[in-house]
Amino acid sequence: MRKFRKKYVWLLVLVVIACSPVRVVHTDAAPGFRLGNYTSFSFYETETAGDATIINYSPTFDYLKSALINQLESRGLRHTATNPDLRINLGIVVVEEVQTRETDFMTDRPRYMGQQRYSWRSEEVVVDRYKEGTISIHLVDPERGEMLWQGEAEAVVPDDKKKLQKRINEGVRELLEKMPQ
Repeated sequence: MRKFRKKYVWLLVLVVIACSPVRVVHTDAAPGFRLGNYTSFSFYETETAGDATIINYSPTFDYLKSALINQLESRGLRHTATNPDLRINLGIVVVEEVQTRETDFMTDRPRYMGQQRYSWRSEEVVVDRYKEGTISIHLVDPERGEMLWQGEAEAVVPDDKKKLQKRINEGVRELLEKMPQ
């Protein structure tokens, strides 16, 4: 009976992991980089050109910074404004996507044929519109100006702010798990 339970517990764990809404696109570390070699971090200032769409994503940057502060402090680093060992450059890209499906004669038959020259053709029909976001994180050595680690993750952006904050926290956690400790 125990083997039976263990088998299903592992199956459940695999299903939960496979169904994660966040996908780590890639990570890359400089040779010899280990997060444990550093004690403090700070963020580069974000620049906006006054564009309304950029300003609308300002709270998202705050969520991302907060998630990074929590994750890095839990790994032993300290957030500081002066003389940090690491500088963090953040990037967010949000793109509106369109989900479509192709019509099928079996399910989308015409109800009226009318003229004899009428013909039915398969076509793409819009099913849904959603936003897909990508976050990129770059850790930089401020003294040498060299990038030490970079990573990107992407996910569907929920409209609800609480769900968005949860998704960002999850994405940052998954991304930093790939970082050499």
